[in-house]
Amino acid sequence: MRYMVGVDVGGTFTDITMIDSVTGNVNNHKLPSTPEDPSIAIMKGIEELLALHNVPNDQVTYLAHGTTVATNAIIERKGAKTALIVTKGFKDLLEIGRQTRPSLYDLFKEKPEPVISGDIRYEVEERLYANGSVRTPINKDQLKEIVTDIKRRGITSIAVCFLFSFKNIMHEKIALEEIGRLYPSAYVSASHEIVPEFREYPRLSTTVMNAYLGPVMKKYMENFRSSVKKSNIPVEPYITQSNGGIISIQESVINPIKTALSGPAAGVVAASYIAELTKYNNLITFDMGGTSADFSLIENGNPKISMEREIEGFPARVPMLDIHTYGAGGGSIAWLDDGGALKVGPESAGAIPGPVAYGRGGTLPTVTDANVVLGRLNPNGILNGKMDLDVNASKKAIKEHICDKTNLSLIEAASGILSVVNANMARGVRLISVEKGYSPSEFALVSFGGGGGLHCGSLAKELNISTVIVPPSPGTFSSMGLLVTDIKSDYVRTELLEPKEQNLNVIIEHFKEMMLEGTTLLEAENIEEDKRNFICTIDIRFKGQNYELSVPIHINELNNRDIDFIVERFHVAHEKTYGYSNKLAKVEFVNYRLTACGNLPKVPLNKGNKGEGEIVISKSKREVYFSEVEEPGYYETDIFQRSELVTGDKINGPAIVDQLDSTILILPNQQAIVDPYQNLIIKVNGEVKPDGKQY
Repeated sequence: MRYMVGVDVGGTFTDITMIDSVTGNVNNHKLPSTPEDPSIAIMKGIEELLALHNVPNDQVTYLAHGTTVATNAIIERKGAKTALIVTKGFKDLLEIGRQTRPSLYDLFKEKPEPVISGDIRYEVEERLYANGSVRTPINKDQLKEIVTDIKRRGITSIAVCFLFSFKNIMHEKIALEEIGRLYPSAYVSASHEIVPEFREYPRLSTTVMNAYLGPVMKKYMENFRSSVKKSNIPVEPYITQSNGGIISIQESVINPIKTALSGPAAGVVAASYIAELTKYNNLITFDMGGTSADFSLIENGNPKISMEREIEGFPARVPMLDIHTYGAGGGSIAWLDDGGALKVGPESAGAIPGPVAYGRGGTLPTVTDANVVLGRLNPNGILNGKMDLDVNASKKAIKEHICDKTNLSLIEAASGILSVVNANMARGVRLISVEKGYSPSEFALVSFGGGGGLHCGSLAKELNISTVIVPPSPGTFSSMGLLVTDIKSDYVRTELLEPKEQNLNVIIEHFKEMMLEGTTLLEAENIEEDKRNFICTIDIRFKGQNYELSVPIHINELNNRDIDFIVERFHVAHEKTYGYSNKLAKVEFVNYRLTACGNLPKVPLNKGNKGEGEIVISKSKREVYFSEVEEPGYYETDIFQRSELVTGDKINGPAIVDQLDSTILILPNQQAIVDPYQNLIIKVNGEVKPDGKQY
């Protein structure tokens, strides 16, 4: 492996990272996204980066891509026209759902409209008992009529979800065979292949979304693969999954729902890699881009995985990194509500027209415009001067839309915009930490994304987080995550069992079946046997509870009959999550999960040149307004170039560190030091001692 390329597509910019696996050199590139066709910016950016560093296209031996195609298709309702075939009597389950309202106290808040309308939901006579035995055989004549009608209407995608098919796949297999015979060109998703576990509505919803996305993803992936081939890059691209791993293009077309959080996942994977290098094992990730801010929690070096995620109001029952997104990016628009209160987001100016300062036709004030007005962004331009900033246009927009409608001065309005967006993001951090039994003060904050550096110091201060880590290329950090991840595939079985020794053989058999499936996939991906790893968990609950906790296990614990240790681990997890655990209550095993991992080579990051470990003197200064201090006002602020900093360099705030892909703000009374891997470590409430500890 020589040159490894990772591409992350965001709402505003497309980021590309290239690592030379021989020298360890890292090169980054950033260009505006092309929302109408993301592959345009991707291929243009790859070509530009390779040309810039004189790398022949045929020297690229690894290419991975984090995609937003699936997410955007759901948000914008631009998936394929999809039909649904279900057990007779259940076609309205997609609409009924869980019978819960999106907002408990908002009587006017409407549920999202199902992606499949009622007229193309079909019912077929068939029925299984809860144990999987057949009550009513499937009506093949009726099934034939349904498939014929779907074909006649020109519907290109079909979702199949029968009652209790996770226990017996026979009826769904018959449906697949009939569709393949009568309508071979249709894209088909069957629930036993997508999410073979209990809970009817989430299984149905996930299967439907997979079918809805399938043709869209297939078309995009074929175009992307063709573009890569035409550019003489001799590799098959990988695609990032929502669980942080990567999969082949073929697998992403079969299971597009697994890529629904593809983009944000890459940044969390990169942060996990940083945790391994820096020994900061407990991290909160903060990824602020142009459109949104994403938050996730890493405990003991392991990112949190969630099975209870929703996408645009629809359950998606596939393993995803537990990432929460807020409409708080650099392009988030500031506005006044009916009561005159200042709000920021969730609406964004996006890539086009973008913030007013970018001069692309934007007229509404954004977070970026507030940073421009306060002097926090270089008034002479960003992206190393490649993009000009119109400071006067930003001032005009804030004055016209905020100041003229309130009693706020220009500086008060700009400071208010930043205070509101920081408060919004603080709520996002508390959602993934405080509300789940963690104190933010016990974690370091990893800040990345193009906008993260401008807000991380203020955010950490508000949350009582003592340490902020800003990686060497924060604006393109997510694309680096694509180069330090592994192949992953998830499998699940459902069987409600009490934790008794006589049930162990059934549980072991489930894991053996899943391990065989995972081995088959890893063999197809040419992963050597010594590079394969299997992670096992069991979803456990108290009998009568509605939701489970996922408890990690080792297969040897089952072979050795160590079932009491597994149950005890559940009690510890329940105590941490809910604050109590009743050890006398009956416990129930529910789902058995296995993740097959194929370990890929990781390019070691080079340690930078070491300096004297002294305070660095800046070559330039400018006046910057700070409202986060006891005495708000303009402060003479040191300006540094990130490329000129070396290991051991210290910077006293107030200071600004400029680089191609981001701007990092160090508040007054904060200090930063460059670590051996060129991360900028900001101590929020004090100085850094020579041994790295805070005073």
